[in-house]
Amino acid sequence: MAVEQQTIISLSAIEAAREQIKGVVNHTPLMKSLTVSEKYDADIYFKREDLQVVRSYKIRGAHNKISSLSETEKSKGVVCASAGNHAQGVAYSCRELGVKATIFMPAPTPKQKVQQVRFFGKEWVDVVLLGDTFDDAYHLAMEFCTKEGSAFIHPFDDELVMHGQGTVGLETLEDAKAPTDYLFLPIGGGGLASGVASVFKQLSPNTKIIGVEPEGAPAMKESIAKNERVVLKNIDKFVDGAAVQSVGNKTLEICKNLLDEVITVPEGLICSTILNLYNREAIVVEPAGALSVAALKQYKEEIKGKNVVCVLSGSNNDISRTEEIRERSLLYEGLKHYFIVRFPQRAGALKEFLVEVLGPNDDIVHFEYTKKNAREKGPALIGIEHQSKKDFEPLMARMKEKKFNVEYLNEMPDLFSYII
Repeated sequence: MAVEQQTIISLSAIEAAREQIKGVVNHTPLMKSLTVSEKYDADIYFKREDLQVVRSYKIRGAHNKISSLSETEKSKGVVCASAGNHAQGVAYSCRELGVKATIFMPAPTPKQKVQQVRFFGKEWVDVVLLGDTFDDAYHLAMEFCTKEGSAFIHPFDDELVMHGQGTVGLETLEDAKAPTDYLFLPIGGGGLASGVASVFKQLSPNTKIIGVEPEGAPAMKESIAKNERVVLKNIDKFVDGAAVQSVGNKTLEICKNLLDEVITVPEGLICSTILNLYNREAIVVEPAGALSVAALKQYKEEIKGKNVVCVLSGSNNDISRTEEIRERSLLYEGLKHYFIVRFPQRAGALKEFLVEVLGPNDDIVHFEYTKKNAREKGPALIGIEHQSKKDFEPLMARMKEKKFNVEYLNEMPDLFSYII
């Protein structure tokens, strides 16, 4: 495939970035996953950016950009906006280079990421928590830059940042023992995908490159489909490392020309993947770090017998999110269901439900009920967890047979998110 030069990053620029970041950035391993390889009947390799010095690939682009500034620019300090990982890369780089940084982060950013930014930056970093999304933090950071005359370190839409991220591709190809048939890349703003895809298109042109976004924030997919930069009005912020309302102008041009396909994966599947990686591989990843592995499910037929690389982009996960991750996974897998059950307000109605409706593998994990004497029926909010997905239909059949008035909340997203 012939690619115009302006829509691909030169190898010389990415090689120069590797020299620039040497000694600060780790050359992370390319490791074969025995369990995932067996599951998909393929040779699946993980590029372990979760093992990077700041536990994500973002240090590569941040350090390349900041170290490339003039001494005058460095003396005025730098500014960035980030949901977490880019901020950590900027913080660590500024500490190494002795450059002051002001870092704007969305207010809902997990505390673990905020603490890590302060840890990596020490006295060289000031953290400002404002806005609800990355885009809010970005606009506030740009206003600050204009006022202070500081250099802005963009998380993705900057050529020097993309050059640094592209070094992931150089390392991957150097460490691969066989040609890579499929490469799965997580996409937030598109910086990693732009840099790595540029390397592969020039050094491994037969590799099929798949960009992966969360279903609740498909900014790149929609922008490519409409051939223009789309700004999403509403996004699901759960995959905070990849949930952006808009991608970059430069990254869009590169990705739409170099990526063979951009797909989305449900947040619930991402959660199941996080849990499987932890339980089966002892690998801790954040939601964005699981995107590439979650995407394999959609390609299970195409990748059989192939050599596949998945980039694990980061591991900055807050342990306080574990219960939410498990909940989303159970809902996605069809193992947890919520209902509003309107019980007849008579003695024995609840006992009948427990004895004659619930099956041996049905476990009540949530129950809210208030008896109101002026009504014939009292609504209860009930959460039921199964051992197998097959337990759901028999449960619904027994509810119907016993004539319980039931509303199934899993299929009512607006009401579900309000109540649960």
